[in-house]
Amino acid sequence: MPRFAGIFAILMSAVTSISLLGACTTLASAENPPSSVAFDQYRSETLNQLRTGRSFQGDDKEAELLWNAPQEWWPPQHGAHSKPNKGILLVHGLGDSPWSFHDVAPALAAQGFLVRTVLLPGHGTRPDDLLTITAEQWQRTVQEQAMTLERDVEGPVYLGGFSTGANLVLDYAYGHPEIAGLALFSPGFKSMPFDWLAPLASRIRPWMITPNGSFPTQTPVRYMNVPTNGYAQYYRTSVAARRLLRRSYDKPVFMAVAQHDSVLNTEYLLDVFQQRFTNPQSRLIWYGSRPGKLTDTKRVLIREDRLPEQHISQFSHMGLLFSPENPLYGRGGSLRICLNGQTAQAAQACKQGGFTWYSDWGYREEGKVHARLTFNPYFDWQLSILVSTLGNERSLQSPASDAFTTQSIPNIPDFESTAFEAVARVALQDKASRTPQAILAQ
Repeated sequence: MPRFAGIFAILMSAVTSISLLGACTTLASAENPPSSVAFDQYRSETLNQLRTGRSFQGDDKEAELLWNAPQEWWPPQHGAHSKPNKGILLVHGLGDSPWSFHDVAPALAAQGFLVRTVLLPGHGTRPDDLLTITAEQWQRTVQEQAMTLERDVEGPVYLGGFSTGANLVLDYAYGHPEIAGLALFSPGFKSMPFDWLAPLASRIRPWMITPNGSFPTQTPVRYMNVPTNGYAQYYRTSVAARRLLRRSYDKPVFMAVAQHDSVLNTEYLLDVFQQRFTNPQSRLIWYGSRPGKLTDTKRVLIREDRLPEQHISQFSHMGLLFSPENPLYGRGGSLRICLNGQTAQAAQACKQGGFTWYSDWGYREEGKVHARLTFNPYFDWQLSILVSTLGNERSLQSPASDAFTTQSIPNIPDFESTAFEAVARVALQDKASRTPQAILAQ
């Protein structure tokens, strides 16, 4: 009994701390209202920040700059002296970069969109730059560039986001009815059960895994180790999103979700789509088995996520965005995630290029070695659904066959999917010797 009483006391004190920190879990209104910032100016300033502040991971610095900097793609048939007919702004997730949309963006431009990406503050340089960042700074970047895109196109403007980026674009769309619709990839509306501990953990301990040189903290296109403040700010965007989602959103929404996503509460995402995204044109692509709570059989499209012929055991949080031909994350790409929540022996076999299957974080199966799935074998079909949802009558060509072969690629660790488990451990372990008052006084 004393042990359970101690655990209860820790939990109650943690809850008290969170309540005292309540003001920090909501997004504050900007003191100075944002205004549009010319995209060329924004991109130039961001490139300068990357050149001076980035920890480069390879010899080709110019390539890394391009992969991490904001980009734009113009419709190929666009006239030099007229505005494009429509546009879409795409926003990456926590720890990621504009590389997230390397495959999606040019395909949308080919369908007539002026496509732009942003780099959220604290990203693209080094993970330490997320130690003091706030969700309001992310929010402001989205606001400024959404306003700019609205100014630079003749017709409708759409917003798209991956994970945390989906929370940020949802926030803008609810407050700006002129936005024509949304494209949401693995939207981070609700995650692990203990995500609410992130703001507390960020006050106790800056890092879940202290950077000490024992593993890479970043790759050419993303962070692999994120400060606890990054997770705390993500959590704040998710709280804001869930509050907004108490009300319906009637514009067209495209969503893509992996049933076995190790980061997100996918049952909640399914419910949100069916109950809150009410436009008949909206579509949810569900990669997995038929959900037990499925009621909207017309708007929810299901594709099996176990594809043995492609060595795929299940789909992942990040893999939905990338083509099998992606030069870094595709079947023959140069980046491979072998530390995928499996045994040390399996990870070592993966690193050495052994026979490998693909899955989300943490999946294990006797006799199989699993790397992280970083591409989507249904990518072309998914694009055709996306384009159709956003109102474009021209359809993209579907893949001739769903059968692809897999090839091996080198190792990179990934700690994203266990982040909130670590948050919970840190908050509950360190809390025993720290009162809420002491934490707030730091």
